[in-house]
Amino acid sequence: MTLVQAFAPNFAATDFDVPPFADEQAAWLSPSAPLAVSIFADRSYLRMEMAEDASAAGLRVCGTGELAQLLNARAEQTLGDLVLVDCPLLEGADIAALVSLDERAARTSSQLIVSTSVGALDDVFGCLDQSGAQILVNPSRSDRVIALGHVLASPTLSAKGGRVRELSDTDRMSLLRLTQQVSEIANRLETLSGSSAATDHVQASAFAFDATGERDCAGVRIARGTRPSLPDPRLVRKIIRQRQLRARFFEGDLFADPAWDMLLDLTAARAEHKRVSVTSLCIASGVPPTTALRWIGQLTEAELLCRAEDVTDRRRAFIALSDKAADAMAHYFAEIEAAVPPL
Repeated sequence: MTLVQAFAPNFAATDFDVPPFADEQAAWLSPSAPLAVSIFADRSYLRMEMAEDASAAGLRVCGTGELAQLLNARAEQTLGDLVLVDCPLLEGADIAALVSLDERAARTSSQLIVSTSVGALDDVFGCLDQSGAQILVNPSRSDRVIALGHVLASPTLSAKGGRVRELSDTDRMSLLRLTQQVSEIANRLETLSGSSAATDHVQASAFAFDATGERDCAGVRIARGTRPSLPDPRLVRKIIRQRQLRARFFEGDLFADPAWDMLLDLTAARAEHKRVSVTSLCIASGVPPTTALRWIGQLTEAELLCRAEDVTDRRRAFIALSDKAADAMAHYFAEIEAAVPPL
């Protein structure tokens, strides 16, 4: 028996061609009802797979449909507690649908999980700036299940979601490390079982440095403002290259430290007055994009990273060090310089 067969009652009349919104809204508001999930994806097999995973997590699938149906959904229609969206490629209509969905989710406190491809990541990231959506890049089923677990642990869910207490910063970092380990174990099991699920690990060739040791972070310079004194970016780039060199002699997983690698990359970029795209920062982290995005979210919540909008193109956004993080990195390098005598 498949998961779809096991949870067959949940899938009755779930196609958005027969909109369930008005009939099911009262059930969603019932405190005893499981969290309601809507699914939008153009690929039918993926809609079924996402529905299986949501049902297995104890959630109630209230409707599935294509991305065009998300665009045409009326503003008064309730989408549920959670919305799963798959958009590997973005066209004009898809961008409009994502922006609208992001605004509606922010107003209603619905949770979003949006899966996409590496090529569309920057565009998707630019569309989602209000709701705190989780972004997955070519996710495996284990990635999606972990994302659902984050939703169930989210303090922003209503009392219906079963949250008892607010997660502390320590709890959040512990949960992130735990889910990263679970994801790695699940991906290895999928590999051993012959699964073809994409994990999107970054290859060494993705770290492209030119003759001066600088990596192109978006190629766009920004004006210097008042800021702490940062280290020479050439020194930071040298440290980054030395850290990457370890992968030539040891398994890369032994030294995975995405938070520090991203802080180093953003420190160098800030000293160079360059902007860093989310795709570029995922590459710099040295871990799969979905894992990197989780770390970006946690570092943003810890007020170490911040989102920088492109004033010339509202569809684009960049990641930058916060002033708090820049000050900490400046003091860190000052301490290192003072503690280590010159050779």
